[in-house]
Amino acid sequence: MTADPVSTLAEALGPDVELERPSEAVHGDYATNAALKLAGLRRMAPRELASELVALAESLPEVERAEVAGPGFVNLFLRDAWFADTLAVVLAEGDGFGGGSADPGARYQVEMVSANPTGPLHVAHARNAAYGDSVARLLEFAGNDVSREYYYNDSGGQMDRFRASVEAIRRGEEPPADGYRGDYVRELAAQIGDPVPEMLHRIEASLERFRIHFDSWERQSVVEQRLPELLPKLDTYEKDGALWARSSAYGDEEDRVLLRSGDRSPTYRAADVPYLVEKLDRGFDRAIYVLGADHHGTRNWYAAVARMLGYDPGRVEVLLYQLVHLTRGGEQARMSRRRGDIVFLDEFLDEIGVDAARWYLVNRGPDQTIEIDVDLAAERSQKNPVYYVQYAHARIAGILRNTDHATNDVSLAEPLAPEERELVKRLAELPAVLREATEHRGPQAIPAYAIRVADDFHRFYHEHRVLESEQEAFRLGLCRATQTVIARCLQLVGVEAPDRM
Repeated sequence: MTADPVSTLAEALGPDVELERPSEAVHGDYATNAALKLAGLRRMAPRELASELVALAESLPEVERAEVAGPGFVNLFLRDAWFADTLAVVLAEGDGFGGGSADPGARYQVEMVSANPTGPLHVAHARNAAYGDSVARLLEFAGNDVSREYYYNDSGGQMDRFRASVEAIRRGEEPPADGYRGDYVRELAAQIGDPVPEMLHRIEASLERFRIHFDSWERQSVVEQRLPELLPKLDTYEKDGALWARSSAYGDEEDRVLLRSGDRSPTYRAADVPYLVEKLDRGFDRAIYVLGADHHGTRNWYAAVARMLGYDPGRVEVLLYQLVHLTRGGEQARMSRRRGDIVFLDEFLDEIGVDAARWYLVNRGPDQTIEIDVDLAAERSQKNPVYYVQYAHARIAGILRNTDHATNDVSLAEPLAPEERELVKRLAELPAVLREATEHRGPQAIPAYAIRVADDFHRFYHEHRVLESEQEAFRLGLCRATQTVIARCLQLVGVEAPDRM
């Protein structure tokens, strides 16, 4: 597990102590409200308990002084040596700083996108991909074994209509009224054979361009072959000629149809059953599904299936995300040349680039609708947040190109300036930021943190000379550590960290 200098300092003050950065430097480098929270349990006045914490803090070599503030807060003012030691830790950890929080690691499968191969991926699929992949990257960096899977429906009504639409074009006819249209259908019709493999190839190419690589691809037609052996193991009943799962008795919102009346064909819900079993039987500790918010009912359905079949429902996790809206000049943007109501992923990437697309599709929580200003996202200026963060990385790379200094020597030649202290404290936040983002499946915390790192670095850079300064060794170390942290943040959301811009 990576070192966490802030947690280490908090633990030295007691197991129930948490440290936070005050909004104003006058209140110290860190502060804690532990005395307020623990006073009742200890049967002491908050300020009396705070005084004990102050005495303990001032006995620590890292603390220069401590003080009681307000009704029982404790403010800590740290020695310069703590900042030098913290920077040394960041440099020593290198690319691994902030990782390894999973102890022990677990096996995760993240299933994402899983769009039917009836057309190109669009921007809503892109949010699924960006969100799911960033969650997978966080889990991997924490020390887990993660596998990414794409599950596609290659049978059933939608696929029949898709194939019929392509065949109609080949015959020189219009597609069926409920079929598929667009340039891509005509392109597929110009080729011989089943259009599904070619459509899947295009989807895979779009995802690889988007920096999403899948470890496995699963087909519904293969998975549902196990359905006959599993149906007798479920709690079911007949009604109106259909076979129903009594899922409401197992935590679901309602019962679900498994086999339709009439032809007794399996529903999509029925196919979920063998697919979930197949996932869990592969030995994954946790099967994560990434789905649009319109699939909110699926969460309880999967858990109900697990309970009926004797699996721990805690091994199943459903992540939901909201819609994406594109705007230009304050109005809804329409970029698609092939269908006016859909923006395809490749067109989106042509317009704003992969880096901006990945950034903007994860910089809001999944429970929030995203609005992307296309003009701003495509702009290569510091008004664009992804460019602003990348520019900080490139600026540091420029500094480091002008020096041969590559040691981890962070000795201090003079007292630290406020900008140096603030930047070190910001870098020290990374382990806690990543732990929380991983635990809450919230990669949106990473872009927000990266912007704060870039802000603090730019303030430091504008106030202090790095090369040929009395403090050169420390400041070069600070630059290198900042570059490493920014690169890690960008990598976790699938964005490149350029050395030149």
